[in-house]
Amino acid sequence: MTGWRGQAGTGMPMDLYRAEDHFVASFDVPGVDPGSIDVSVDGNTLTVSAERTAPADVGDWLVAERPRGRFSRRLSLGPELDRENLHAAYVDGVLSLTIPIAERAKPRQISIEHAGTPHTIEGGKDKATTQESASG
Repeated sequence: MTGWRGQAGTGMPMDLYRAEDHFVASFDVPGVDPGSIDVSVDGNTLTVSAERTAPADVGDWLVAERPRGRFSRRLSLGPELDRENLHAAYVDGVLSLTIPIAERAKPRQISIEHAGTPHTIEGGKDKATTQESASG
């Protein structure tokens, strides 16, 4: 997927999808204290880390299958993403990051002027627009 490169981690599975004008990355972090979650951006690298600790004073473990310790995921952000307006939310054991697409990377119309009459190319069609000039 354009703009993303990540490394899989066993302790923090991730889903990633693109909505209209943003990407959403959701990380499964059940049993993690929200205060231990850290999200940072350094250059074009987004890092998400969290720590899951074992409950204290539980007695003798019979089965311990859930991973514990410090987990980290790194994603490479492409230049079309707006790193300054990232939003993070933690709900029901899922950390969701919303990363908007930068304005400069969104599709836009470009006006073309030809023989004094501006034309706008829109969806592959040429539409003439009239422009009144002020006479003075």
